Order: sequence, then C-alpha cells, then structure tokens
Amino acid sequence: METSLGPSLRRWRVLNRIKQEALARDLGVSQSRVSRWESGQMQPSGAHRLAITQLLRVRPETAADRALLDLVTQASSPVHLVCDLTHRLLAVSTARTEHWHVPVSELMDRPLWRFASDSIRTIEHQLGDHGWFEPLGPDIVYETERAEFAELTIPKSRIRISRLPLSDGRFARLVRDEPSPSA
Repeated sequence: METSLGPSLRRWRVLNRIKQEALARDLGVSQSRVSRWESGQMQPSGAHRLAITQLLRVRPETAADRALLDLVTQASSPVHLVCDLTHRLLAVSTARTEHWHVPVSELMDRPLWRFASDSIRTIEHQLGDHGWFEPLGPDIVYETERAEFAELTIPKSRIRISRLPLSDGRFARLVRDEPSPSA
C-alpha cells in the first residue's frame, strides 16, 4: 500500500473531479502536501493516512458492483476480487478456495496482503512502472511461487491482475489464474 497510496489518491481525485485544493481543505493540509503525497515524494502519516485509506476503500454498493461480486463468486475458475488499495477480500470463487484451509468467512472483508508471496510483493512495488495507475492501465501477468500459510496455500501459478473501476470511482483488483504459455 505504501507505493500505491499516492497514485491511487490522484486517480480517485481526478475521476471524481476534485481539485487538490478542495481535498487539502477537507484534510486540513496544504495543497502542496497533497501534491507531494500524490507524486510519492511524501507519504501521509497518522490520521491523514487513515482518512485517505477510508476515502479510497472500496465499498461495492450499487447493483452493478454487487453483480460483479456475484460473477466472481460464481466463476468456475480460480478468481478473487480485492480492494486495490487495501487488498481486502471482496469476493472469491469456490475454485480459488480449493487451497484454503479455513472457511471463506474467516478471510472475507479482511486484507490478504499478509499472504503475499515474495513475487507478489515484488510486483506490487513495480505496479507504477507497468502503468497500473494510468487511466487505462494494463493487466499485469506474473508468476508466483508456492507459499504455505496456516490459513491457505498459494500454489505456484501464473496470475493475471486487472484493475476495475467501481461505480463510485474506487478500484477493485480482479486476480485470476492464467494458463501457462506452454498450455
């Protein structure tokens, strides 16, 4: 989240047509501070970090957003949907839970970041380099190694992530298994 907070804030602000000055006023900071947060020159801390995280936290509230959650839940392939900023689990297919050792209810609406393998952490820090935060950011495909946790196992696999805008301008991340190139 450290590297994505600024670009996510900027994208949300632009999509919602909110000027830096107005956001700064609402947060009780200077416009230049918001600019430094968005550019990554500075990270918000304390109450400001919490306020920004709450502002950007995905809340699927419309019928279209709920339909997306239903599609993920009913998918026959391994797929899950998380908040792009907080990695909070929003929806998961039964096929994805095949390697889970706990009920879905224990992980739903909780961040999955603690289960990130080294390759997942590496790609997360490179998202900006791949254009992830651009208006029409690309899907990103990468390999992840097997990782064992008490709650779940991440099998060695090829993953495709897609950044999806929800109706309120916030973003969710669709995480799908991708067939290997040799398949």
